[in-house]
Amino acid sequence: MALRIVASRPDPAIVTLPWSTPLEEWSTEFVVPLARGLSRHVVRIVRLGHRIYAVKETQEPIAFREYKMLRELQRMGLPSVVPQGVVTGRTDENGEELPAALMTEHLRFSLPYRSLFEHGLTAESLPTLIDALVVLLVRLHLADFYWGDVSLSNVLFRRDAGGFAAYLVDAETGELKPSLSDQLREYDLTVAGENVYAEILDLIASGALPDDFPVDAVHTRLHQRYGALWEELTAETRFPAHEMWQIEQRIERLNDLGFDVEELDIVTDYDGDTVRLRPRVVEAGHHSRTLRGLTGIQAEDAQARRMLNDIAAYTASRDLGGLPREVVSQRWMKEIYEPIVAMIPDDFRSKLEPAEVFHEILVHRWFLSEQAGHSVKLLDAAGDYMGAILPERPEEAITGPVE
Repeated sequence: MALRIVASRPDPAIVTLPWSTPLEEWSTEFVVPLARGLSRHVVRIVRLGHRIYAVKETQEPIAFREYKMLRELQRMGLPSVVPQGVVTGRTDENGEELPAALMTEHLRFSLPYRSLFEHGLTAESLPTLIDALVVLLVRLHLADFYWGDVSLSNVLFRRDAGGFAAYLVDAETGELKPSLSDQLREYDLTVAGENVYAEILDLIASGALPDDFPVDAVHTRLHQRYGALWEELTAETRFPAHEMWQIEQRIERLNDLGFDVEELDIVTDYDGDTVRLRPRVVEAGHHSRTLRGLTGIQAEDAQARRMLNDIAAYTASRDLGGLPREVVSQRWMKEIYEPIVAMIPDDFRSKLEPAEVFHEILVHRWFLSEQAGHSVKLLDAAGDYMGAILPERPEEAITGPVE
């Protein structure tokens, strides 16, 4: 059988990988020791030139189905790993058939939840992981995507202004529906609760969490946060017709959560005394899109919100309110953001993304100002952070598993 490679982003170097060898036997010539999550399949992280991929062995129909599903999620702008291609027709040196392989691009600065705990994440931070998983699940459900296997193991996490952003890794059981029913949403949520509960117990057994960790509280938080977010994003609001300001208030609340409203369904009753309002199309990434439009910076949503707040503070402190926001944002870029990013030593650029470094410097300045009893200049705080804090951060862009 001839080797066949179907790829959306052709990389000629893919052909050079040892496809006639079972994946679990690939040598360190190709495999890099990056952290990877638990999987039912054999998975290896490989480097080809300057690019890094995750390779998963599976059955051919499943590989092509997941490849197409990930491509569709990417087209829809949903947070998931980027599919690279499918390799079929593999045989070993004896002519025996080998499994097909699905290749995805490695998501820089992302880690599985286990690796986060191996590299210093504490029990106090676990709720932020749960919140990130909830936001991801709600975003997928808003797009009528049924996951079928929701768990921490099927997600990669990237730091986002002190919290985390979650990305779907495994779409093997996923389906895009014409309209996702409440029953399927509830089933996904039930599966999420059961899987996360088991994963937390496993973390306790491994010593990553204390023996008295409140597992039930995590399970409860997952369900409550999902219900509250789904309600805010989709629920119908009723109010008197003379209180039309509630429309703007609802939109502002959704924006604060990081969601844009693309369409509203507004209906008045027969006598015009009552208004019913329901957001029909809600898209995540409000702050990211706003920041990108103003500055060109690509950041996670909480990081973007933090930068937008700093731009607002910069505007007020320099009395630039009379200038267009775009002009002020470009000045902020040249006077504040770019000089700080330029201060990051080359040896430390694989520790955190620049947007996360900027967020941590803002936090560090606040602590230094508290200690000093007066406001510390941002560049002074940045210098102190580069010397005292950043060197202690793990190399998250290239972090390997802890032995």
